[in-house]
Amino acid sequence: MPDMPSVGNVMPDEFDVIIVGTGAGGGTLANTVAPSGKRVLLLERGTFLDRETDNWDPAAVFVDGRYISPDTWYDEHGKPFQPQVHYFVGGATKMYGAALYRLRPEDFGEIRHADGVSPAWPVGYDEFEPYYTKAEWLYQVHGKHGDDPTEGRWSRQYPWPAVSNEPRIQRLSDDLAAAGYHPFEAPCGIMLNEADRPRSHCIRCAWCDGYPCLVHAKADAETIAVRPVLDSPNVTLLTGAEVLSLQTDPSGRSVTGVVVALGDGIETFRGNIVVLAAGAANTAKILLRSASDTHPAGLANGSDQVGRNYMFHNSKAAVALSEEPNDTVFQKTLAINDFYLAGEGRQWPLGNIQMLGKSNAQAMRGEEPHLTKLAPHWSLEEVASHAVDFWLTTEDLPVPDNRVTLAADGRVQLSYQPTSAEEADGLYREFRKLLNHAGLAAHHVLRKNFYMKMDVPIAGVAHQAGTCRFGTDPATSVLDVNCKAHELDNLYVTDTSFFPSIGAVNPALTAMANAIRVGEHLVDRLS
Repeated sequence: MPDMPSVGNVMPDEFDVIIVGTGAGGGTLANTVAPSGKRVLLLERGTFLDRETDNWDPAAVFVDGRYISPDTWYDEHGKPFQPQVHYFVGGATKMYGAALYRLRPEDFGEIRHADGVSPAWPVGYDEFEPYYTKAEWLYQVHGKHGDDPTEGRWSRQYPWPAVSNEPRIQRLSDDLAAAGYHPFEAPCGIMLNEADRPRSHCIRCAWCDGYPCLVHAKADAETIAVRPVLDSPNVTLLTGAEVLSLQTDPSGRSVTGVVVALGDGIETFRGNIVVLAAGAANTAKILLRSASDTHPAGLANGSDQVGRNYMFHNSKAAVALSEEPNDTVFQKTLAINDFYLAGEGRQWPLGNIQMLGKSNAQAMRGEEPHLTKLAPHWSLEEVASHAVDFWLTTEDLPVPDNRVTLAADGRVQLSYQPTSAEEADGLYREFRKLLNHAGLAAHHVLRKNFYMKMDVPIAGVAHQAGTCRFGTDPATSVLDVNCKAHELDNLYVTDTSFFPSIGAVNPALTAMANAIRVGEHLVDRLS
């Protein structure tokens, strides 16, 4: 599949919809709006991610950080750090593990935690369900509804059957079921059916979780949502286009210009509707940098909520070592939600356990450089060959002082203190018990923070959310239930900024479902 040009079509003077960002929120929105014939401009800060052998080279990906942006952010004390963000067409989905879970129905209501309350959403699970189904079919999800006892109502089975467990993982599933747990088939967004997509056929390799896909068989936003609409005469994509700020009319009620650094110059684009989908931190940054006389605290920030309530999951990766070798190639086929909710002797909800991509020596060296720098390569290879890899996720709570502000140079400054430590520790204890039923001795577990290898823990931003929460009260939220800014007539947000809470599963599918929901609303509005 050849790379696409930066500019898809001749640009008109004004667009119907300008979308900032091409990831799960922006790319999916473009895919939803494009068939209407409305003029769509996609602005992407990055470029197309090169297809190269380094895509599947663990040393390049994990040790050298080849695909991590050189962007600089600051912590609350002004200390600079390099966030693990990826600016490409397709956004963060280019490197994600394509784990496409629905939030549980309870996640849409108020949930009490050890450190506070996870607030209710202004819409319920039943309103989101049809859009979850549409997103699952758009993103070619393999799975099986009905086996997870915490799962909500579903109106249609997944488009493709679950990816089958390889022998070692099937044995793990059988052992857990025999012990009274409820393992289920993890929903995976991959193109495994050659007849359906002959040019992007998944070869079921180990290079999915944390890697870009060399054969474009991962269901990322570029492959699934953006590329299919670029041949449409009404869709234009500009890459290398970083949005600096938004301009408004004198009343401050309508966005009239999107100011973009493009090449060596500055361009201003105009659209009837403007949608931000640049990621929770960068969307907040753009709004704060767009302060004006009518919006002195930042655009859409009369509530002082822009940038606040930043969340990212309290997550751990754990490598359990088996006495026998684990020759699994594609390992992300199993998950457990037995501890997701409170009950059965648990005072608090603990979270989700799922499989990670298979360990290898170079990835271990990149993820844990301080622990592995003295280890010879052959010893890491031996450890990796016996590794069974798990990902543990506990909900992070929205805290007003966990927030994005602007540093003196206009970059992101991120103040953040994690929550839910008690619950994360509880999940880890349950995980250790679980291993005793699976032939994996608990004392062999290596506990590590998978996405936190930089100098400060906030560098791991893969699941960032919450900086522009939606709600019904303009005093406590930034967006209304359709994700339109309360204070502006034509500004929307469709990345994970809109989340009032984050739940304890990967947020990508919820962002995709919401983008379809908002996209259909915009088509109706523009009609």
